[in-house]
Amino acid sequence: MTTLTAALLDPILASDPAGPRITWYDDATGARIELSALTLANWAAKTANMIRDEFGLLPGGRVAVLLPAHWQSAAVLLGAWWAGTEVVLDADPDADLALVTPDRLDEVDDVTEVAALSLDAFGRPVADLPPGVTDYATNVRLHGDQFRPTASTTTVTSGAGDAALGGRTAADVLAAAKESAARSGITGTDRVLSSRDWGTVDELVDGLLAALSVGASLVQVSNPDPAAIERRIASEKITARLDA
Repeated sequence: MTTLTAALLDPILASDPAGPRITWYDDATGARIELSALTLANWAAKTANMIRDEFGLLPGGRVAVLLPAHWQSAAVLLGAWWAGTEVVLDADPDADLALVTPDRLDEVDDVTEVAALSLDAFGRPVADLPPGVTDYATNVRLHGDQFRPTASTTTVTSGAGDAALGGRTAADVLAAAKESAARSGITGTDRVLSSRDWGTVDELVDGLLAALSVGASLVQVSNPDPAAIERRIASEKITARLDA
């Protein structure tokens, strides 16, 4: 039984668990966070455990993810797929759970369960959350960093099972990610610089999943400063770029 998350992370964990997998910058604040494949997998596992054990979602549930391109967003997405749920990238009123930034809480009023992410570099909670909204940073730390999927979780190898992303099966998403990497010339030895958004299915496939699908290392920049690009290319040893 192979989930989309396992298909993306297992080869990397087997070959280079400690190497940088996602390096995130915010040029507006100067923040920099770097995660190895192992650390990313631990965060994804915590998220998957939270989705299943705290919110009670079963494989086939729907999770609305209204988050920008960010390392915590990657953990949320991988955790949702590990738990066997379908990710939608809009405020779907039929979603069982929504994970959002505080400024988008009003978009998910009709969703039963909501968790908010501050996206703070030091993991600070969201201040003054309304009643009934869970703080992701506080709660996710209470969950284990290992995850065992249930037997009914969506498979990749057969293409069977429920949708994984915006109505696409896990197998379709993985194939699209590999095709995107091939179009962009990205290989497993590349260090990829990107400031692309992840707000639509195609943007997410091209901006995040393509790199993960071939084992590349991603340097994702929020609020990019044009004056910092050349310096960052040198300091991060960038070999490929996905321009916004």
